[in-house]
Amino acid sequence: MNKRTTSFHWLIIFLVLFPAFLKAQQANVNLDYNPQKNTEGLNPFSAPVNSPEVRDDRTVTFRLKAPNAQKVVLPTGAIYTANGLGSEPLPFTKGNDGIWTLTIGPLKPDMYAYHFNVDGVQITDPSNTYAAFTAMPPYSELIVHGDGPAYYDAKNVPHGNVTRHVYHSDVTNGERELYVYTPPGYDPKKEYPVLYLLGGSGELPSNWVYDGRVNFIMDNLLAEGKAKPMIIAIPNNQVIHRNNPKHTELTFDIFEKELRNQVIPLVDQSYKTIKSPHRRAISGLSMGGRHSMFIGFRSLDLFANFGILSAGDTNAETSLVQFLNDPKVNEKVDYLFIGQGTEEANGFMGQRCVALHEALEKHKIEHEYYVGGYGGHDWATWRHLLYYRFLPNLWKAN
Repeated sequence: MNKRTTSFHWLIIFLVLFPAFLKAQQANVNLDYNPQKNTEGLNPFSAPVNSPEVRDDRTVTFRLKAPNAQKVVLPTGAIYTANGLGSEPLPFTKGNDGIWTLTIGPLKPDMYAYHFNVDGVQITDPSNTYAAFTAMPPYSELIVHGDGPAYYDAKNVPHGNVTRHVYHSDVTNGERELYVYTPPGYDPKKEYPVLYLLGGSGELPSNWVYDGRVNFIMDNLLAEGKAKPMIIAIPNNQVIHRNNPKHTELTFDIFEKELRNQVIPLVDQSYKTIKSPHRRAISGLSMGGRHSMFIGFRSLDLFANFGILSAGDTNAETSLVQFLNDPKVNEKVDYLFIGQGTEEANGFMGQRCVALHEALEKHKIEHEYYVGGYGGHDWATWRHLLYYRFLPNLWKAN
C-alpha cells in the first residue's frame, strides 16, 4: 500500500468516525436532544462513573460510587408521577466494586428533576453534569430522549436571544437580576408586546430558561407559525424569604412595587415595547401563578392578559371579590388562561385551580381552563402548558 493509498484509507476511517468525535455522553459539545446517551463509553469529565445513562429504549441506569454507604435510594418525585412508578423510593443495588446501580424504565421522553438519598442524606447525582441551581438546594436533571428533538429542545431554526440584566432595586434595597428574551430578528424600531413570566417558590428567573426552556419553546413556536413574536421578561419574584412566617401577607404588595417601580420601567426603557395593558401579559407557575393572579387581577391598568399555571385559590370568592364583581371585567381582560397538569388535578394544588375556575364561571368571566399532559406539579406540566396552550393563544384577541 503506497503513501497515497494509506492517506486515503485513513481519510475514509476519519470521515466515518468523525461524527462520533462530536458527541459524547454529557460532553456538552452541542445542545443535543439526547445528551445523556452514551455514545463513546466515556464518563462525564471528572466524574467517577457514568450516570445517568439513557438508552434508545428509554431505560435509564443511575450509578453512584459510594463504597462505604449502607443504603442508596431514588426518592419519589416527578419521574414517579409521570411514569407510574409507585409511591415508594426505589433501592439501588451495591456491587463488589462499591458502585451502586439502579435501572428503571422505559420512561416517557421528558426532562426530570431528581436526587439520590444516601444513608438518609439527600444529594445530587455527583456524576451528572446537568445540575440545576435555584433558591432551593440544587437537584440533578435527567433528560430522556425520544426519536428526535422535542418541542422544548434547540432545533435548527432561527433563535432569539436571552439577556441578563442586573439592576439596583430601591424596593428590596439591593442588586437584582432580570432575564429578557427577544425573538429572532428582533427589530429595535418595531414595537413588541411583553409577557412577564414568573417562577414558583424557590425558583430563580434562570429556571425558566434552563428548566422551562421557554426560549427554545418560543423559537420553535415561531418557526412553526404557531405564535406571535413577543418579548418575554423573566423577573425574580422572590422578594422575601420564602420561609418567612408572613410571606403570604407581604409578598404580593412588595412584588407589585417591584413590578411597577423597577421591572416594567427597566424593560420599557431597554426595549421597544407596546406600553398598553392590552399588549402586556403576566403569567407564572405555582407561587408565580398566585403573583400573576393576586397582583395582576388588581392591576388591570398594567395587564389585560393572564396565564395562571398550577395556581388558584380555594377562597377566591373572598380574595378576588373586586375582580370577580367588576361589571366591565370582560371588556378589560383579553385572555385569561388557567391550566394544570393531569397528575396534579386531584391534589391540593389542583383544587386551587378548580376553585378559581369555578369562581370565574359563576361570575361569567371569560377564560380558558385546561388540564393536560402527564405531569404533576413540575416542569413537565409547565413546559406543556406554555407550548400547547398559553403561548399560541396569547395576543390572538387583539
